[in-house]
Amino acid sequence: MRDARPSPRAAAPPVSPAASVAGELRRVEERWRVLPVDRATECADGIRALVQRLADQVARQQGRRPSRVPDLGPATLMDQLGVVVHDAVGAGIDGGLAADLAALRRSLG
Repeated sequence: MRDARPSPRAAAPPVSPAASVAGELRRVEERWRVLPVDRATECADGIRALVQRLADQVARQQGRRPSRVPDLGPATLMDQLGVVVHDAVGAGIDGGLAADLAALRRSLG
């Protein structure tokens, strides 16, 4: 005779920091794609600041001198963000990065 009680559900495996960062980056990119141009223009400086901060952290982590990330305009901003996020995670700089991206996503409105 089978036990009629439901079996306990296995706990979901913990989400890695890199997976959390990737998920937040995807949500930022999705939000960016639907922003009106005027709102995107307003938000671009804040995103550029995050891109620069991450690029500087990666450079320092790799023993290089930080350099200025070029402003290539809003059309490439998400590509730049994606690259520096990928580099930061690869360099082991992922602590707090998911939270930074979540805050950025919320700021986009």
